Amino acid sequence: MPAPEEASTSKSPDADVPTTFASLGLIEPLLSALEKMKYTEPTDIQSEALPHALQGRDIIGVASTGSGKTAAFALPILQKLWEEPKGLFTCVLAPTRELAYQISQQFDALGSAMGVRTVVIVGGMNAVEQSVALAKRPHIVVATPGRLIWHLENTKGFSLRTIKFLVLDEADRLLDMDFGPDIDKLLKIIPKERTTYLFSATMTDKVEKLQRASLSNPIRVQVSSKYQTVSTLLQFYLFVPLKEKDVHLIYLANSLAQNSMMIFTRTVTEADRLSIMLRSLGFPAIPLHGKLSQSQRLGALAKFKGGGRNVLVATDIASRGLDIPSVDIVINFDIPTHSKDYIHRVGRTARAGRAGKSVTLVTQYDVELIQRIEKVIGKKMELWPTDKQEVALLRERSDEAARLAIQELKEQNAKGGRKRRRGDGEEQSGGDNRDRDDDQVEAGMPTSGNKKKRR
Repeated sequence: MPAPEEASTSKSPDADVPTTFASLGLIEPLLSALEKMKYTEPTDIQSEALPHALQGRDIIGVASTGSGKTAAFALPILQKLWEEPKGLFTCVLAPTRELAYQISQQFDALGSAMGVRTVVIVGGMNAVEQSVALAKRPHIVVATPGRLIWHLENTKGFSLRTIKFLVLDEADRLLDMDFGPDIDKLLKIIPKERTTYLFSATMTDKVEKLQRASLSNPIRVQVSSKYQTVSTLLQFYLFVPLKEKDVHLIYLANSLAQNSMMIFTRTVTEADRLSIMLRSLGFPAIPLHGKLSQSQRLGALAKFKGGGRNVLVATDIASRGLDIPSVDIVINFDIPTHSKDYIHRVGRTARAGRAGKSVTLVTQYDVELIQRIEKVIGKKMELWPTDKQEVALLRERSDEAARLAIQELKEQNAKGGRKRRRGDGEEQSGGDNRDRDDDQVEAGMPTSGNKKKRR
């Protein structure tokens, strides 16, 4: 198969004339929706991808989160839907439930003047209600792969035989999370005559293989060739002994109390512990991780986005894909093992040209990791200034809050164990275990790719 054609980036004689959505050839209903959403001009990925997509080409888009890639694939799909409004039109695959909901919201907003109907098909939600929604003939299905396969196998009358577009969003993450077998199944049953868009932050060997299997004569649009942080992000580190991480986090939260902040941890338990600890000290903190129910996860995001809580304590489930407009500070309580995870985390702030800050807590065991991150981002982080006397004054309150948090977690776990023994735990709908791969990866649990089953 020939290599994908590269989009030309050469400047035309009219290069000084700013590109607009109208000049790209979008129809009036979409231009009206863009104006309402206050999208004034196309991002780089939109300017590069839209002309080719509107011509009907398959697209490989290499772009990081926050680059506007959802609109880059949603706009040409909606324009074609306006021309041919026929039944189930598009299937979008996303690696996580939160990203699926976010993509659906973008389709709804952009297609508001067209009466577009979307449905989200993910694990953790009632499968019967999803079947009813599918029976109402939506135009756009946004799904995680496991639950989509379940409905194809179990929901009478549902198929993807009529779709005109397939979108694989965050393809590198879809494949990292062992959704490959599900995607292979889908590719065998959907129409060969279709338009396919594949978007990925990186072009790994797995993504290259998927591209060869799923796209026809694609054009590659690449707006970022390597992982990097934006120039408006100020990056700091704080070197602390391991046993003093808690008190230094409280010091940071106290000194940054007027800001909205995301605190990243490595594990679910740590996210819960820090949330409880911060709340006991008066900080409006809420956790977000894969062990929460879907309604809890969406509720946590809504509270943080709406300003009801200005501290979100999250695992890496929140590091990619989510568009949270106003995050002032990102704090890495646990330094990530992989440099790309660091870049995704700090990318939650300093978005769309705004300024932002990140602070990474570095212990005596993390020096090699921070050096590796600095090498990848091509810059040295600055030392975050601290007031040692203020830290010392906070130590007693911090230690007491940490003890209370551990006690509360023990009580919660004990209650959860009693519920499970009584058999009155949360009921799971069909297909849930397959769609929890995103949560299993996060928690270090076996995934479907490991050929092990959860019970």
